[in-house]
Amino acid sequence: MTLKIYFLRHGETISSQTGTYCGTLDVDLTPEGYLMAEDFAKTYESLPWTAVFCSPMHRTIATAKPLCDRVGLDMKLRDGLKEIAYGKWEGKMPEEVNREFHDDYVRWLSDPGWNAPTGGEKGVDIARRSFQVLDEIERTCSNGNILVVSHKGTIRIILCELLGIDIGRFRDRIGMPAASVSIVEMAERGPLLHIMGDRSHLRKELRDRVGS
Repeated sequence: MTLKIYFLRHGETISSQTGTYCGTLDVDLTPEGYLMAEDFAKTYESLPWTAVFCSPMHRTIATAKPLCDRVGLDMKLRDGLKEIAYGKWEGKMPEEVNREFHDDYVRWLSDPGWNAPTGGEKGVDIARRSFQVLDEIERTCSNGNILVVSHKGTIRIILCELLGIDIGRFRDRIGMPAASVSIVEMAERGPLLHIMGDRSHLRKELRDRVGS
């Protein structure tokens, strides 16, 4: 049996609906976000899970909890799985950021791998801390199914790093809607992507929600 990592983005929040930069703000799921978490748990509870690693933010814990409750696993909370820290942009819409921090915003849009939001983190910083968690997973779990519950930006950066995509293109190359799952097998010849951004586990009205 090989090691498979299931990367699950948290369920819908107000920020994922409105498009504000959320980052380190500890927001809750919307009612629909809680339903997304339940739908994931119902679909995937039959898999033999080895471990669940989770960002310590409220929205990720709430997303992981239904599955953990069903399969009897404790969450391993890791700071390395937190969302990008957006610094002074947190809670603001892109239009506000462009107006108030125009030069930083343009630099970040051109290459978020090496340019940070004002007072925030560069993509390479997120890659460094998140890969400490992946290293832990590979050291402690040589095989089995591992659930990693994290955030839009963080998961996209992890996938770029695993698949050999320039981290500076994470916003341009990978979509990651709320409550979507991506599956990577740590195969003999390196990471093998099986599924990306899948939401087939959600009921139709949740899959169709705009902005998620």
